[in-house]
Amino acid sequence: MRVAFIGLGNMGGGMAVNQAKAGRQVAAFDLSAQALERAGAGGCIPAATVAEAVAGADVVITMLPAGPHVRAVYVDDVLPNAPKSALLIDCSTIDVESARAVAGQARAQGFCFADAPVSGGTAGADAGTLAFMVGCDEADFAEVEAALQPMARAVIRAGDHGAGQAAKICNNMVLGVSMIGVCEAIALAEKLGLDPERFFEIASKSSGQCWSITSYYPWPGPVEAAPSNRGYEGGFATAMMLKDLKLAQQAAASAGAAAPMGAQAEGLYALFERLGYGTKDFSGILQMLRGRLEDLAGETRSRPSA
Repeated sequence: MRVAFIGLGNMGGGMAVNQAKAGRQVAAFDLSAQALERAGAGGCIPAATVAEAVAGADVVITMLPAGPHVRAVYVDDVLPNAPKSALLIDCSTIDVESARAVAGQARAQGFCFADAPVSGGTAGADAGTLAFMVGCDEADFAEVEAALQPMARAVIRAGDHGAGQAAKICNNMVLGVSMIGVCEAIALAEKLGLDPERFFEIASKSSGQCWSITSYYPWPGPVEAAPSNRGYEGGFATAMMLKDLKLAQQAAASAGAAAPMGAQAEGLYALFERLGYGTKDFSGILQMLRGRLEDLAGETRSRPSA
């Protein structure tokens, strides 16, 4: 299988390498020379342009920052240059409207297209254990699933075009809201004299149990793989969580849905990002809620936006 992989950032880099590890011929492109070099070291073939990467591809996979990037890359580079037989899969997290617009353009030109955003973070991207939420024609799903298999622990068809993005936005709104609830509870437990590690033992076996506790506990210690044990580095950046919550609010406004908790979560992550912690894992918001941002001092901070 010949795979073109466009976008080799924190997520795409590991994903492309896992395609190569599966024995596929991977032509990779990114605007970053360092990203291209890393992909090459992982078994991919660096391409000079998107057009060069997609020429002759059986599958084209894109992992790009936002809707405008996806629209531009498909209209300007992928659709004019990829073989009509190529399966097109966009794994970016973007707005539902953009996903459906690109799907319509691809279908009008005879392509099969799927939106397939992911869950699992950089660790899942590197390990090949991502969960994919797919929006595509039902008849195309088996082919999409096979194309994504080297990068996945689960591939689930959410529905037709755009449904993958809808699933990702809603899932991450749950995650963003639940993490703030967990962080508030830890901060309260500490104030009440309850050791946060003992609270983990209790909450992880009680009705408060959730992924943010058992798999991603924001207090250092109980969950070895959690970013809280690495100074909140790696994992899922606050800026990315904020992006997803903004997409959720945009979708809620468009659909006429009420999402007040999502709006509150967006505001809190926006404040954390504004304070300069956009590159920190989103669970680091615990330190803001504790009033202990100095506990993040000495770690890399992003530059506050103007």
